[in-house]
Amino acid sequence: MPPPRCSRLPSSSEVRAQAGSARPSPSGLTRSREQRTDADFSLVDLASFELPLLDEPIPAAAGAYSNPHTKRWSAAIASFDGYVFVTPEYNHGTSGALKNAIDFLYNEWSDKAAGFIGYGYAMGARAIENLRLVMASLQVATVRPQVGLSLVADFEGGTVFQTDGSTRKEPERPARFTWSRGAAR
Repeated sequence: MPPPRCSRLPSSSEVRAQAGSARPSPSGLTRSREQRTDADFSLVDLASFELPLLDEPIPAAAGAYSNPHTKRWSAAIASFDGYVFVTPEYNHGTSGALKNAIDFLYNEWSDKAAGFIGYGYAMGARAIENLRLVMASLQVATVRPQVGLSLVADFEGGTVFQTDGSTRKEPERPARFTWSRGAAR
């Protein structure tokens, strides 16, 4: 008998919050992950992997990686059940660093779920839409609700995320993400 299509994500699932830029992320953006109990959330800084521009000689779908940095990136991505991409919006799209990191792999992303938090002057909306197209090609189920944060209204000086009530209330979206991950199984 197949598993139910709309089951809740087990509390032992691991969800990765993926910082989408090699630049220092605005501080405070991922603070609420510590308050979640419906999954184990962890933050991995993209810059810490020091990925060069895509340098694998064989397409990622083959899974035949030759470089140590790709093997390390592959192991990290494969170990998680789902992803929350925290992406800046640069010139109507996601960051080049995030797109490059995604392109290094294929099978490690497939049949998982992804949610999105975007930030920028247009609340990251175009970067998120760009990532939705990329995730669709990788067979990743995406959550329709998204979090968009304005560098003007939600950040102090464009660098510090405000969670003290001085700006808009922080949206509650991770619950929808964890439900969707269970449905993708």
